Amino acid sequence: MARLYGMDQEGLTVIDPPGAGPEPESEPEPEPVGALFAENRLKLFRLAVLLVGDENTAEDVVQDAFLGLHRRWGTLDGEEKALAYARASVVNACRSVIRRRVVARRFGAHHEPPMWSAESEALVGEDRRRVMEAVQRLPRRRREVLVMRYYLDLSDAEIAAALGVSQVTVRTTAARGLKALARLLGNDE
Repeated sequence: MARLYGMDQEGLTVIDPPGAGPEPESEPEPEPVGALFAENRLKLFRLAVLLVGDENTAEDVVQDAFLGLHRRWGTLDGEEKALAYARASVVNACRSVIRRRVVARRFGAHHEPPMWSAESEALVGEDRRRVMEAVQRLPRRRREVLVMRYYLDLSDAEIAAALGVSQVTVRTTAARGLKALARLLGNDE
């Protein structure tokens, strides 16, 4: 129903035609990408931090992934595929960041990840810091699989979808990654 507007002493007001009740107010539906972002941004941010090693770059990676998701939203079948797309986007963007750092290092530039603050060092503890340093020294695929499995609690199927590999590859890579991590940490048991 059309609303009529008029002026009174206080300014612009709405004048409803006779017999017209107030229009029901409804809250706009949240945008699906926005809802997905609200639910999963922290998990994807943690994934990116663990893969690239610094928070600022991780934030950029996650934001870019959700921008890409927003552009492709109409082509994805449901929220599960959208989340898998976002995970894969984050992992691929992290790979690109690491590749750019390697190229920059070859030509003299060196990326120094931010130092752990004293506060976070106290909270995290020495053992956790050693594990994180060891994880950063793992080959890319092993690092990605272990981070997705143990920090994001993803299933082998979800990891395989995000990385574009088979579930057998995920299991093999995880086993080899754990052995390498144990060697790096001095736990060869």
